[in-house]
Amino acid sequence: MTRLETLTNRLREHLGDRVLSLSERLGEITLVVPAASWVEANLVLRDQPELRFETLIDLCGLDYSAYRDGLHEGPRFAVVTHLLSLTHNWRLRVRAVCPDDDLPLVGSLMDVWPAVGWFEREAFDLYGIVFEGHPDLRRLLTDYGFVGHPFRKDFPVSGHVEMRYDPEQRRVIYQPVSIEPREVTPRIIREDGYAQGR
Repeated sequence: MTRLETLTNRLREHLGDRVLSLSERLGEITLVVPAASWVEANLVLRDQPELRFETLIDLCGLDYSAYRDGLHEGPRFAVVTHLLSLTHNWRLRVRAVCPDDDLPLVGSLMDVWPAVGWFEREAFDLYGIVFEGHPDLRRLLTDYGFVGHPFRKDFPVSGHVEMRYDPEQRRVIYQPVSIEPREVTPRIIREDGYAQGR
């Protein structure tokens, strides 16, 4: 039995019906759990001696709205953690899909891994995913008055507002974006002999 097969069997044994799916690709296991079991499943992964994923490497948000050229069916947002077991030298990707696109919500993992606080704030700021129970869930990278979540696929590349310094008012002001959206098409050179360096 390979190491990944051993890990897969232990995950099924200790998580039971909290396992929505387990898949292996490129030598890594991805575990999908329900959003309602997100915190509970991560506690088992951390505390179960046969698993012992004691280190959280990363947490990030995902927006599936443009996945597979927009052909994705199902909930739009998900949360993913990457875990490491130093004890067993295993890595694991854990994903939970947020069931409500209008209010993507999962429980906070602050009580499981306190270092996750900044990652959850980043996912909230950039994707609008709410981590229930987070003690300080506020924007991390964008400005205080920022409207929207810039990593969502439907957020305009130019944004909604721009800021500039106004010398008359002697302060920075915000105004609607003045950039006209355009599509850039690369120029194609079709001259004979161009490829030969002439």
